[in-house]
Amino acid sequence: MSGADRILVSASPGERLVAVLRDGGLHLAAIDRPDLPDGVGDLHLGRVTAVSAAMSGAFVEIAGGETGFLPESETPPPRRPIGKAVGEGDWVVVRVTRAAQGGKGPRVTMRVEAPPPLPANRKPQLLARGPGAAERLARLFPTLPVETDSAAVVAALGRDRARLVQGRAFDEATESAFAELAEPVVELPGGLRLHIHPTPALVAIDVDGGRAAGLGDAAAPARVNEAAAVEVARQIRLRNLSGAIVVDFAGLPIRKRPTVLPPLEKALAGDPLEPALMGVTRMGLVEIMRRRVHPPWHEVLGTPPSPATRLLAALRAMARDAAARPQVALALRAAPEVAEAATRLPLALAEYRAATGRPLALRPDPALRPGQERIEEDRG
Repeated sequence: MSGADRILVSASPGERLVAVLRDGGLHLAAIDRPDLPDGVGDLHLGRVTAVSAAMSGAFVEIAGGETGFLPESETPPPRRPIGKAVGEGDWVVVRVTRAAQGGKGPRVTMRVEAPPPLPANRKPQLLARGPGAAERLARLFPTLPVETDSAAVVAALGRDRARLVQGRAFDEATESAFAELAEPVVELPGGLRLHIHPTPALVAIDVDGGRAAGLGDAAAPARVNEAAAVEVARQIRLRNLSGAIVVDFAGLPIRKRPTVLPPLEKALAGDPLEPALMGVTRMGLVEIMRRRVHPPWHEVLGTPPSPATRLLAALRAMARDAAARPQVALALRAAPEVAEAATRLPLALAEYRAATGRPLALRPDPALRPGQERIEEDRG
């Protein structure tokens, strides 16, 4: 990850990994899966199915059978009670502003610039896809150059913004940094560790000082927690953690826990979602609230990694192997549930075929478990 600040986009069948590098390290990370979009930014024609004055909002059926929630504050100005802004059965153009979460549908807005005319075919439908991660981060950091191994990304962003590189866009350090985002434990110098535990209600982060606490050194806990505060803020940003986040810092009595707030507040200041530092609870836990827009990494990847995640990782490895050995036909042997995930990833399979010149040869094997995928020569 050495070199100047820049945005790197690494493409493989079914995935686009986007890394924002600043000050020699990974500053932001994002993942796009065209077969499994999160829907944020999508423009829909929707139908109002229910109006709830108690919730100050309305429910809107959109494409794919999903139901989005339209807050009263997201209706066109001037702001009015939701029952006067929309009515049941109304057709409305909405944009998704927040991804679906834990059984709750996406959040939508009617505040759309230059909304298109309503289609003559009145049914809930997708009108336009929102920007992908590469486009979104290129807009967020307009002065950073973009380097990618994908001609499609160059075409989407324009040659004045993106440059096509030979070989892989990610070096080994960036590949490793992305892989670490799927791990629940973050190892830091001196034995310091962060344990990150997402739950349906909140995300818990435990700081384990380990030998970094420095037995007999009264100043050690302050140093350890200041270093931990910087890494806590970084991991929240990189993993796109959202909602309620509680942090248990190490080696400090409850009355001294507020001393971690200034360094943590400073570290959180660089986050584009502007998380709110709520303070310290009576139990000594530090509370943070961060807006949810796109799903966090643990939801995208799955905990443990989902069959789709396993298959896409295998396709990435196979595409690289095929590029290195174009004369060899390859097959993937995988657990049945990993093989079955291919039915939900048609674009990934098409991109694999375009990259390798061959369709994916998939061998379901009940003797294997997810994570035991094997790339082998296809002798069939």
